[in-house]
Amino acid sequence: MTAKSKMNGHDIEYVKGDWIYSDTKESTMTQHGTRSCSHCKQFCTPEGHDACLGTLPNVKNACCGHGVPEDAYVQFNNDSCVYSKDALTLMYILKKSTDKSL
Repeated sequence: MTAKSKMNGHDIEYVKGDWIYSDTKESTMTQHGTRSCSHCKQFCTPEGHDACLGTLPNVKNACCGHGVPEDAYVQFNNDSCVYSKDALTLMYILKKSTDKSL
């Protein structure tokens, strides 16, 4: 049985000791950062954040879910987490609080 996961919304699988994209069979390591989000079509920021999120305050890491709300999460610096639609709502609030153009 092949291990499967997702990267930026793209299906990936573990084959012969390497994670590869299921559609192109290219290594995720050699192609890392060269594929846009499967949902919004944006590339990650130079810091590696989802482009639609940018940098969120007091957040260790987060994922927008890439079109699948159930896959969204926010992990705070204290390691607590929020998932799914609650995470998307929280991302919106945090992003709005840091938007200097408002």
